[in-house]
Amino acid sequence: MNYRHAYHAGNFADVLKHVVLTGAVESLKRKDAPFFYLDTHAGRGRYRRDDPAMQQGREFLTGVMRVLGCERPPAVVARYLEVVKTDVTPQGELTSYPGSPLVAQALMRGDDRAALCELEPAELATLRLALGRDPRFHLHQRDGYEALGALLPPRERRGLALIDPPYEEPTEFARLADALQTALTRWPAGVMLAWYPLARRGGAAAFLKNCRAELRRPALSVELLIRPADSPVGMYGAGMLVINPPWQLDAALGEAAGWLATAFGPQSRSRVDWLVRE
Repeated sequence: MNYRHAYHAGNFADVLKHVVLTGAVESLKRKDAPFFYLDTHAGRGRYRRDDPAMQQGREFLTGVMRVLGCERPPAVVARYLEVVKTDVTPQGELTSYPGSPLVAQALMRGDDRAALCELEPAELATLRLALGRDPRFHLHQRDGYEALGALLPPRERRGLALIDPPYEEPTEFARLADALQTALTRWPAGVMLAWYPLARRGGAAAFLKNCRAELRRPALSVELLIRPADSPVGMYGAGMLVINPPWQLDAALGEAAGWLATAFGPQSRSRVDWLVRE
């Protein structure tokens, strides 16, 4: 695998992904019963600002740092920023950025449980150190797609899965669609969060069209576009597919996405679309 997330840590797509993750976790916490969290592509957990890869990309400067400087964020964004600010100095300097495992760790309660999957041994070792001795977390060196069949359904019966693949292969959207069908067959009530890039030559439009036609569960897409769709430079946006969204999460994410679009500048916009209505 050539992809290294450290080049992109803290960028606009990470902000969107982790805001949606925060909203889903906080929604699950409205009930006292414990929940299960599965992360299929966990990464290293924490991305240090002084990492050469993060310094080379420096995408966090136009991502999370721009959001940190804005006032009056909606509740979901504010909760996400509380997690991020544990790695911000009193002078406002970002020392590191938390990946999804650390965001979840900060939000989860004592009786909630998580399974994190990461194929790369070095990334997994760093993730283990980042989490510390947390008995709620179980780490697996295994293919995350395979884990959706092997680790579901959880004994808690409620919870969420985050699927955040690197999209290096042209077949990634097809693999994601198959994995979601497998996961929902085994765990029909599970909340599924799947991140996807928006790019001129991407497959997001076909993937979402397939979701409209094939999914038999409530589903919505939350997208953040930071430049025009015909932009020749990399991704013009990113999205999150949310299947089985908890009650009122759509409204909270719509407010959050609209606020983020304002924070990221005049070219940015957001959209929240029900693919399959409740």
